[in-house]
Amino acid sequence: MGGTPYLEEKRGAYASPRARSKRKAIIFGGIAALAAVIIVVVVAVYFTVVKPHSSSHNDSADGAAKAGSSATGSASSASPTGASTQNLAVSGGDGSTITTEDGTTFTYTNPFGGTWYYDPSDPFNNAAQAQSWTPALNETFNYGVDQIRGVNLGGWLVTEPVSRFVPALYEKYVNTSTPAVDEWTLSEAMANDTESGGLQQQLEDHYKTFITEQDFAEIAGAGLNWVRIPLPYWAIEVREGEPFLPQVAWKYFLKAIQWARKYGIRINLDFHSLPGSQNGWNHSGRLGSVNVLNGPMGIANAQRSLDYIRVIAEFISQPEYKDVVAMFGVTNEPQGNMVGQEALASYYLQAYDNVRGASGIGTGNGPFISFHDGFIGLAGWAGFFPNSDRTSLDLHPYICFDGQSSSPYSSRLSVPCQTWATNQNNSMSAFGLSTAGEFSNAINDCGLWVNGVNLGARYDGTYSGGGTFPFVGECEPWTDWTSWNQSMKADIQQFALASMDALQNWFFWTWKIGNSSVSGRVEAPAWSYQLGLQQGWMPTDPRQAVGICESTAPFNPPLQPWQTGGAGAGQIPASFSSSFAWPPATISNAGAATLLPTYTQTGSVPTLPAPTLSATASINAGDGWNNASDTASMFVPIATCNYLNPWCGEVPAPSPLCSAPAKRAHQLAAPTITAAP
Repeated sequence: MGGTPYLEEKRGAYASPRARSKRKAIIFGGIAALAAVIIVVVVAVYFTVVKPHSSSHNDSADGAAKAGSSATGSASSASPTGASTQNLAVSGGDGSTITTEDGTTFTYTNPFGGTWYYDPSDPFNNAAQAQSWTPALNETFNYGVDQIRGVNLGGWLVTEPVSRFVPALYEKYVNTSTPAVDEWTLSEAMANDTESGGLQQQLEDHYKTFITEQDFAEIAGAGLNWVRIPLPYWAIEVREGEPFLPQVAWKYFLKAIQWARKYGIRINLDFHSLPGSQNGWNHSGRLGSVNVLNGPMGIANAQRSLDYIRVIAEFISQPEYKDVVAMFGVTNEPQGNMVGQEALASYYLQAYDNVRGASGIGTGNGPFISFHDGFIGLAGWAGFFPNSDRTSLDLHPYICFDGQSSSPYSSRLSVPCQTWATNQNNSMSAFGLSTAGEFSNAINDCGLWVNGVNLGARYDGTYSGGGTFPFVGECEPWTDWTSWNQSMKADIQQFALASMDALQNWFFWTWKIGNSSVSGRVEAPAWSYQLGLQQGWMPTDPRQAVGICESTAPFNPPLQPWQTGGAGAGQIPASFSSSFAWPPATISNAGAATLLPTYTQTGSVPTLPAPTLSATASINAGDGWNNASDTASMFVPIATCNYLNPWCGEVPAPSPLCSAPAKRAHQLAAPTITAAP
């Protein structure tokens, strides 16, 4: 076990009560021969049945008692009814056996000194450690010094049609009159497909099987210490006309917290899908128009989104969860160039206030807050949010959607170091913690539905999403990973290592990809970390990346004290706050904010529930709300106001805005492909 001190917290012993056998022989006179027969039968039964069973039981109990806190054979688990199934160990390392909630087992493989820890009678214990070089969850993660090496769990709680996630969910409905192209249309198709179980059964079957506890164990065993988990707003609630399955995704996010805690992995919760869509892409929930900070519903949708950010922040800032969910990406990939940096900065500053209002200022109070760069670039944010408490920038450096080239990996190995390393180094100094929330091994856009359902690929000239892209080559050599030779795999691995070193703190997109229901295999291999490990093009130890780029001007840690919650944290100058006050004066493609529909803060707040524990009722799982003094109500529609559909697109604002009787306009724009920044 490597002598880790955290195993001392295990319970001292788990011995079963000793079985004791008692028998009384009562012989009432009788015929001597019959008495002899009775004695022979009883003695035979005792020595062939009772005595061996009793000895076996006692030996088992003695073994458990002798093992005490050093038992590492299997994971402590609870049955579905909440009763302990057996007296199992609560911790272990490489080679130990894990017993999952449903009773299945697997061997924990972690050659890096990682130890898991789970005791159902102490479910919020943070003693687990992903690897020997990664601080345990009950230790301080030193941002800027300790390196984030993570993967996304893409396609799990936010489904996406592209093959790098879960194509089988969408393939079933792609040849219908209204093909499923995003989770909105998928939800509608599933709801109508009652023969297959409808929406809830089909989607929950996906939640149950796509990512499991074993994935978290494998992630730790791969030398990775973080996961980034996309979460949609419908994990909290849905409103009128929205077809998404509400609240169920949250139940599985709670499982993710439990599994991450068990294996010492920290979580970056990424608010991935916002009401109205923050970017118009399929992963925002609905393919089509941008309706957050853009268009006539831009401010109302932003108000609603900020409320959801507050609800999430209140939950994850509770002491039971803050050390596991250690980072919060408040909005994934907003269209910064469309909505404008000033409006986006105003929104981000209000999101910051909501998160810190839930958690408080200072080290250890709530999560690191991650702001996506909005495709403006890291350099464009230098100097923003001065003295803000634990804020970071999020960059998604993909090269596969740019100009296409037939050049092999061997000629592209210098791209990450030359393109990304300097920018990351500079941003770590000019802003603070800067992470790559997404990147992949893809150097072109080949792969089933990488660009969207039936949109084709730029590389082979079939892309129909806009623009003109000439034929470069066939995609099959890039997607048929079964034909890759060792030389190509070695080049891909070197490309991955260069990317990791250049980006420093990163989350690969994505951990796993579902098989196509047509071909039965992964159809976009450059996006799967797990497949790369299995097939030999991803490094088995990500530390191999250190020094690959040989940067001439590397970031010199540590970060500034205020950047990690130390001295001066949270003291944002009033001049900055006033320059980016919420709400912004104007909304892009809509005009003055004062002339647009807004919500009123009079609704009830949908507090997120805590997990149901199988242990004693005395254990506090939190009530979902960290700051009891945060009593503001929810932003909801005004009963006497006209509102366009939240997903309406860039149409004229309703006029007059308020009248009686109440009226709701349901004008909805047709889905279109939003151009990439």
